[in-house]
Amino acid sequence: AAAAARGVSRSSLPLLLIVVAATARCASSFSPLPASAVVDRRCGSPPTTTTTTTLRMAEGGGGGGVSMPGMPGEKMSKEEDDEVQWDLFKRHHAKGSWRGTWTSYDYMGDVVDSTIASVNLNLDDEAKSAEHSHTFVTSSKVSDCQTCFDSTETKTLPVATYTPGDLRKARYASVASVTGPSLLRSGAMSTELALTHGDGRVRVTFQHAPVWEKGIEPGSCPPQGLKLFRTTVSREALRPGPPTAESEASNPPPRGDPKFFRPIPPFFWHKKWAGTSWTWGPSTGDRGWRIEEMDEMDAWHGRPTGDHMGVWSMRLPGGILVQCPRVFTGGEAGLCRLAWLPEDDAPPGTAEDGDPARLLRAEASVLALEPVIDEEEDLLLGFYPPSLGSLRCDVLRKVGELEDASMLKKLMEMDKDDAVAPVKEAAPQVPQPPPQPSAPAPAAAKGSAPSSEGVTKKEGGDKGEEPDSGLDAIRRSLKF
Repeated sequence: AAAAARGVSRSSLPLLLIVVAATARCASSFSPLPASAVVDRRCGSPPTTTTTTTLRMAEGGGGGGVSMPGMPGEKMSKEEDDEVQWDLFKRHHAKGSWRGTWTSYDYMGDVVDSTIASVNLNLDDEAKSAEHSHTFVTSSKVSDCQTCFDSTETKTLPVATYTPGDLRKARYASVASVTGPSLLRSGAMSTELALTHGDGRVRVTFQHAPVWEKGIEPGSCPPQGLKLFRTTVSREALRPGPPTAESEASNPPPRGDPKFFRPIPPFFWHKKWAGTSWTWGPSTGDRGWRIEEMDEMDAWHGRPTGDHMGVWSMRLPGGILVQCPRVFTGGEAGLCRLAWLPEDDAPPGTAEDGDPARLLRAEASVLALEPVIDEEEDLLLGFYPPSLGSLRCDVLRKVGELEDASMLKKLMEMDKDDAVAPVKEAAPQVPQPPPQPSAPAPAAAKGSAPSSEGVTKKEGGDKGEEPDSGLDAIRRSLKF
């Protein structure tokens, strides 16, 4: 009735119901953040210890910092949201040419391609529009003399023009961005996540292609899933050339800029982290939260293989962790994640001594293969385009070391609860030397009783037992 009053046709009503149902299903797919910290990611229902406030950008606040004045529960208007999105785009991304190496991995995690390219995001003089283009290195020549210069040939491809209120499929939250999910001409779905820090950023693109169950001819029916087939990771920087281990060794980045090529032990991920969180959902809009303590359930960056078997993950050198669904299926929201450790603790004795390590996290919920059904004919007409269900960005600093975080200790405690009481083993027997031969005893007189000397009886009693035949002595001799 409400739809009829608003002029919605009966034929389009099922489509609206599917969209509402998809939003409700996706809302239940998130695990809650710690009550001391934060927030329901989709519905925005506040925890009892945190005040819900509408997020606003801080004037001049760098590094993803946010201030959160405003009325509790208020949602920004479209004009305000467009202004905030444009400001985030200018502040963290539209800075010039992001040069890097695009490395592509297949489903097995093997490198299949590597390309030197740059993402160019240039604002006009009035900062009212931005041009987006890609520049690829098509060929290069390296000189063999000190007085000559290397030469490269490049090709630039225009991508899009952005203006306030028209950022295409991109969405921004603090230092994170998500582009997509988008359908490619090949029929694959592309989802891109990016995190920026200083003059560098990490960008990862997940591509999922249509698949069918075993035994079903591909193309004979609508796809039954979208399976990951390619992941592209790019370490990019606003530097004269793409960051490499050699360039960072010869010209180390200053404090505040990331160092991409450095060793990161696995236990560096397991620290006490605190900071701010930026969340976005279709029904709640942008919200800001303060994370004072993170519980184990929300510390997904410490679980490199994901939360279940359906997660595809890869941990890369330089403190980069990527996760995404192996297969997208209809009716379920999939989480695409990117975590990055851009900086370690400042070296002691330097001017920056005391500046803690950083951890950046981005998480996007993606809806795909939502069916379009004709209820009158009970037919599957197709699928809705993939959509973004939610976005979250965490900007965290190390505030201490975890206590009782040893995995070995936890496993020992688990084994202690389920262990069977050990059986006390008998003390090992010390071998005895063989008996010394004795002089033969004189023959007993006929009819006299046999002497008991040299006869050993078995333990357990005196009745009904026969004298030892000498086997025990032989066994003791063999043991010795």
